[in-house]
Amino acid sequence: MAFYYQQINNQQLLLKNIKDVLPKNLAEQARHCVIKEKKLLIYTESAIWASQLRFYEHMILSAINPLTRTRIENMQTKVLTTPAHNRFLNIRKPKLPSTDKIKLLKADSMAIEDTQLRNALQKLSNTLEKLSAVSGK
Repeated sequence: MAFYYQQINNQQLLLKNIKDVLPKNLAEQARHCVIKEKKLLIYTESAIWASQLRFYEHMILSAINPLTRTRIENMQTKVLTTPAHNRFLNIRKPKLPSTDKIKLLKADSMAIEDTQLRNALQKLSNTLEKLSAVSGK
């Protein structure tokens, strides 16, 4: 575990040095950094910020090379697939109808003459029953 904590501390130190050479608004957009072989990977949340970070490659590499064991030759920006600030927010969950309403939907669907509509409503009620059972409603 100590090795991983050391890696995290090194990455945080590098990120701090990177942010120190960037303009404030751009520094806020640099989320993470990792050194992979002789390449620095900087992660941000959008392609716009990634393209802006590329303009500062020379400054960034000059700032971090004294801190690394091997010389970093180039930099690559990566866009996070899920914004970090949204990862830990509550994810919206569907509002399921009550069990009584699901049973009523199922019962009423039996009386519908149109086969396609009847089948669709029965499928819907079955799916709602399963989701309701999983969520404990």
